[in-house]
Amino acid sequence: MFKRILIANRGEIALRIIRACRELGVESVCVHSQADAGGTWLEQADRTVCIGPGPSKDSYLRIDRIIAAAELTHADAIHPGYGFLSENSHFAVVVRDSGFTFIGPSPEAMNLLGDKVNCKRMAKQSGTPIFPGTDGGIEDLEEAVKVAAEIGYPVIVKAAGGGGGRGMRIARDEAELRAGVDSARQEAAAAFGNPMVYVEKYLEQARHFEVQVIGDNHGNSIHLYERDCSSQRRHQKLIEEAPAPGVDPAKRDRVCASAAALIRNAKYCGAATCEFLMDKDQNFYMLEVNTRVQVEHPISEAITGVDIVQTGIRVAAGEKLPYRQEDIRINGHAIEFRINAEDPDRNFMPQAGLVETWAPPGGPGIRMDSHVRAGYRVPPNYDSMVGKLIVHAPDRATCIQRSLGALKEFKVGPIKTTIPLHMRLLREPQFVNATHDIKYVERLLAAK
Repeated sequence: MFKRILIANRGEIALRIIRACRELGVESVCVHSQADAGGTWLEQADRTVCIGPGPSKDSYLRIDRIIAAAELTHADAIHPGYGFLSENSHFAVVVRDSGFTFIGPSPEAMNLLGDKVNCKRMAKQSGTPIFPGTDGGIEDLEEAVKVAAEIGYPVIVKAAGGGGGRGMRIARDEAELRAGVDSARQEAAAAFGNPMVYVEKYLEQARHFEVQVIGDNHGNSIHLYERDCSSQRRHQKLIEEAPAPGVDPAKRDRVCASAAALIRNAKYCGAATCEFLMDKDQNFYMLEVNTRVQVEHPISEAITGVDIVQTGIRVAAGEKLPYRQEDIRINGHAIEFRINAEDPDRNFMPQAGLVETWAPPGGPGIRMDSHVRAGYRVPPNYDSMVGKLIVHAPDRATCIQRSLGALKEFKVGPIKTTIPLHMRLLREPQFVNATHDIKYVERLLAAK
């Protein structure tokens, strides 16, 4: 096991990793920007190192300064968390070449699965269901037009090297496809440094289904079942739940097993998430693989009892997975709410500023992952998420009721948050009946 881990991140995920290190008897070093100098999570780290000004490009994205901090503090390994440099294969190479262990996949596995075109090819070989579409990146526009005609409109143009909705265009006819390929290429080049795009079938109504997987360096991999992430706005998730409600168990098990096979074949070590869309007939189509720990990992921990962050550290240290697939069982239902410092009534305007009141809920089945407390000032430099409320109960109906109580109990001010929106969504018949899809939140907001 490592003696000392440097955490190249901030906020709640940094605190989550610090706690995992503490339980493993590992010292933690947390880098931070000047804007985060008073960060509450830094109080829990064994050592802290300031690596630059507030803007991410001058601090959390500075590979040279992170490596220098690791050298200064004699760290053994570097944990990237999520966001920032977590899926940057160049960073993983530099970490390895500098003599540290990268807590995550190898750069080779990251490149293999992080590139959506390569990932689709490997998924096909692993029996993981994929969308019909172009076999690779579009080189000949006329070939893309031909494929679109064969699979039927609408289709979607996607960037091979990224996600989050950038480099993505929906085309409902040939004219839109021709225009969309060109504009998507330009956006992808600007956002990811890679102009390659591809075309695949687009589902007008779908649910977002993702499988939590973990692999080790000994050829083993397991899945921790699935999550439903259909409650989202502009491709940004708001509510996640596990397991996905209303899914045929046989279909679910088949898709989950194929996701574990995919990362095993990629020689992947660490936590990853295979993302899918599911149509109304419960046909699954893989979107991508996220080669890092996910924001929503706590609900998978809640229903399986597996500590994903600790397990990721253990396998990075060379240990074998301590579980076999038959050891993993689903226990109850869990829902996670992303508490964002945003005002839903003002087009989700970010709410940087002082948090005077912060009183999270408690009680059975309630977990709060957050770095915020009363007196904390939300900086304007970073993502607006200030915490995650995780609710666990024996079944989905009880979990929804428990969640409503927890959200009502949660008091935050004077900044606005997404808590009122979460309460509204939990009462929506589509959510309660599990008939919601990835566009239902946007439809509700538009009808307001």
